[in-house]
Amino acid sequence: MPPDNWIYIQEADVKIGRLQVFNNWSPALVADPDTIWLGLEYFCREGDDLWSMEDGRFIDFAAKELEKIGMIDRRDVLDGTVVRVPKAYPAYFGEYSEFNQVRAYLDPFVNLYPVGRNGMHRYNNQDHSMLAANSAVNSIINSGEGKSAIWDINADDEYHEEIDEVAE
Repeated sequence: MPPDNWIYIQEADVKIGRLQVFNNWSPALVADPDTIWLGLEYFCREGDDLWSMEDGRFIDFAAKELEKIGMIDRRDVLDGTVVRVPKAYPAYFGEYSEFNQVRAYLDPFVNLYPVGRNGMHRYNNQDHSMLAANSAVNSIINSGEGKSAIWDINADDEYHEEIDEVAE
């Protein structure tokens, strides 16, 4: 298995979007360290063919896809679980010209701390989401002081996961 935590799948002949290797996140995430624990993400819409596929059939479908791209021998699959998360990944279409109105509406709720991609309607990676959550906890501990700092995380419109090329 690759040493990565997650891998975006680019092959056009499969529907899997991302693969996570839980063993590589933390050994504490896996019950049996002698097995490989994978999470497969499929990007679909509620009610479409993938969303509506029966669980057992979906697990078999996913195993076949991993085998097709050379990641596993599907006969080695011991078990699987399907979790459907509606609206888990926000869609970003164009500019959010009314975003300031949304924030102005949310800010007066003193006990509301929007964090993460869905909470902030922002393309946050896990680091940004954790920083926002940490900022929210600090604000809660301090009776709401510093709540606006949540909105300062990942406030620029640049993509942050670019790889610096190493000079040889």
